[in-house]
Amino acid sequence: MSLTRFTLRQIEAFAAVAEARNFGAASEQLGMTTQAVSQLIAELESVLGFRLFDRTTRRVDLSSAGRDFLGSAETLLRHVHSADGVAADVRNRAAGVVRIGAPLVLASSAVPAAIRAYQATHPKVVVRVRDIAVDALVDAVSAGDVDLALGPDRPVPPSVSRAVLFDSLWVLWCAPTHPLARHRVLRWADLNGAPLVSAGRDHERSVARMQLSVPDGERVTPVDVVDNVSTALGLAVQGLAATLGPAYIGVVARPFGLVMRRVVDPETVRKVCLYRHTLRASSPATEGFAEHLTEWLPQWAARTLDDGAQEPRAGKRKPPLRRPPR
Repeated sequence: MSLTRFTLRQIEAFAAVAEARNFGAASEQLGMTTQAVSQLIAELESVLGFRLFDRTTRRVDLSSAGRDFLGSAETLLRHVHSADGVAADVRNRAAGVVRIGAPLVLASSAVPAAIRAYQATHPKVVVRVRDIAVDALVDAVSAGDVDLALGPDRPVPPSVSRAVLFDSLWVLWCAPTHPLARHRVLRWADLNGAPLVSAGRDHERSVARMQLSVPDGERVTPVDVVDNVSTALGLAVQGLAATLGPAYIGVVARPFGLVMRRVVDPETVRKVCLYRHTLRASSPATEGFAEHLTEWLPQWAARTLDDGAQEPRAGKRKPPLRRPPR
């Protein structure tokens, strides 16, 4: 028997009459006339080929065949109501899966915090994070590997859109005991001759672009380039070098005890953008999370900059952990 031979409305009418044992009560529950409910039951009985109810002037009882069929009908309605609920969640951005890519620092700090804030009101939305190198972010969106990407400003093809979320000053990070830490504000000339380590070719290129207006004799060249920002910060902790980077990496630099110093003449900002595909339709969950990031991330960036004013004191160490008594 083809499933299209009976309708959900007929099944709803059958379940309502079976529960109420009365056509009038069932019609009120369904918001229909008694005649319309009776017609739906008659149509369903015709399609099924057996009588569903034994009717008398006083009672409406399930027939033997009707009792056998009721369990399957109720199961069908439960699945339909469940599917309708899922559809409503998706439509209202309350459920779904979102894939987002970001460089290491943002993927390990800003994105997880944004997910936690979003899931407080959208617990059924699952956000999967991929840490992706800066130079691969746009390609990941274009290829469909991620739905959204968050990272520094990069050129985009026609298939990818770019929206600036916040600006982050490009600053120097160093140990509190480093000679450069004595200056509240630095100029590029102050960095000339100081050992600097760059985290990735992206940082190295950014430093070069910032110094286009700096005289040749004052330009700064990193003495080493490492793959990960955590390595650059580790070298800075030991006083072996200082490193240049955006202010938002303070979420990982400050726990190391590093201090931030502005570098001016010129002072440069790094624009952090949200990337998304322009030719593929985004899911409601993706649209909702993208709107959340647009509002939430600038506030996160402002907090990281405010926290940068709270610097650890040089030489001050945390007391050693005491062992619990045996």
